[in-house]
Amino acid sequence: MQFLTVQRLFGLLLLLFSLCMLVPLPVVWIYGENTGSAFWLAAFVTSAMGFLLWFPARHKRAELRTRDGFVLVVAFWALFGVVGALPLWFMQAPSLSLTDAIFESISGLSTTGATIITGLDDLPRSILFYRQFLQWIGGMGIVVLAVAVLPLLGVGGMQLYRAETPGPMKDAKLTPRIEDTARALWFIYVSLTIACALFYWAAGMELFDAVGHSFSTIAIGGFSTHDASIGFYDNAWIEAIAIIFMLLAGMNFSLHFMAFRSASLKSYSYDEELRFYLFVIIIVAIIVVAYLFWHNIYDTTAETLRHGLFQTVSIATTTGFATTDFSMWPFLLPVLLIFTSFIGGCSGSVGGGIKAVRVLLLFKQGFRELNRLVHPRAMITVKIGRKPLSGRVINAVWGFFSAYVGIFVIVMLLLLAFGHDQVTAFSAVAACLNNLGPGLGEVAANYSSLDDPSKWVLCFAMLLGRLEIFTLLVLFTPAFWKA
Repeated sequence: MQFLTVQRLFGLLLLLFSLCMLVPLPVVWIYGENTGSAFWLAAFVTSAMGFLLWFPARHKRAELRTRDGFVLVVAFWALFGVVGALPLWFMQAPSLSLTDAIFESISGLSTTGATIITGLDDLPRSILFYRQFLQWIGGMGIVVLAVAVLPLLGVGGMQLYRAETPGPMKDAKLTPRIEDTARALWFIYVSLTIACALFYWAAGMELFDAVGHSFSTIAIGGFSTHDASIGFYDNAWIEAIAIIFMLLAGMNFSLHFMAFRSASLKSYSYDEELRFYLFVIIIVAIIVVAYLFWHNIYDTTAETLRHGLFQTVSIATTTGFATTDFSMWPFLLPVLLIFTSFIGGCSGSVGGGIKAVRVLLLFKQGFRELNRLVHPRAMITVKIGRKPLSGRVINAVWGFFSAYVGIFVIVMLLLLAFGHDQVTAFSAVAACLNNLGPGLGEVAANYSSLDDPSKWVLCFAMLLGRLEIFTLLVLFTPAFWKA
């Protein structure tokens, strides 16, 4: 383990992150708010911590190993969730405890969107912007940003990329050099954000809200500048734009890159995971809309279609925006939507959940075992598209799924032990582990009613979900620390 190298790079990342705390300052000046001191102080504390870590190890430039990458990424998300809370903690309004500030920060950086803050419409705009910006930089991951823009990370960047990038197939690169790959990802990410903001603005959002919501839409985060979320606008065009960009953000970003590079949409049509992802969303949307019709929840057909389709896409992609309180729908639908979030986005997207490709592989493996019962001697391979997958990939998917179920059960039992009802415990764990945000029961609107121990447990669940479980759990294995 190259501890001094990790220390040097972590110090550099802290220095980089301290600059992010200064981004809301133009909003402070434009709107004449008195929140600037909180951002300056937080940036100073963070940069001081970064300097104290970097300076003693500034000359250490050994090559990063895979283990070093995992340690750096986990330390980044854990500690940056804490330092990211500093501006919120230093604010006089809203007055947040340290636990609440850290919960809000980790929820933002992990793109979960579970909030403990109420009265968003009355908050200073700089705070609202900071929450949205946290989700945006957490969406693609500031580690990938560092690989893209800091040649200081140079050698060993692939170790960071493999530890950070979501999905079961982490070794695929869009370009020969990892720095170019990270830049390509960020080009697509920034381009989608700009396009989303412009469409929101044209559809009737004011510019501030359009930028803020584009951050959380492309990051699949779900934070909003209003308590009523997207429902605040009651605008069908805004909802349609949100649906389109949520679907795009839930797709594998390599598909967007290949489509851009080739100026063709063929890459989308050839991707089996994408077809499965869209198929699941369409089927669930049909069920939701039909059930709403059956129970006459809304007065008009247009309302039924709008709310049913929007909430399906929002929950299925693990974004968490709302146009209505879906927890008040007939109970089949909220539970169905929560279960849909377990699938989540595609591999290589910023979405949460298990990922569509893993669920697809689980289904294919299940069908293969059924066929083997009928044809015991048959050699049946599992394929994605036309490419057969190795047993190692399939075993990794089963390993991930078993770890996911085990973690889910343990965290849910902890919440039950803290006195929460079953609906609240189940949905809160699902919402945080899948990086979804809204739940049912006590956490349908926000998480402010939970006790501090429950919030800390859910913070851990959010980090597990963001790092896809193994990246974090591997640090607790004795083999990881052996020479």
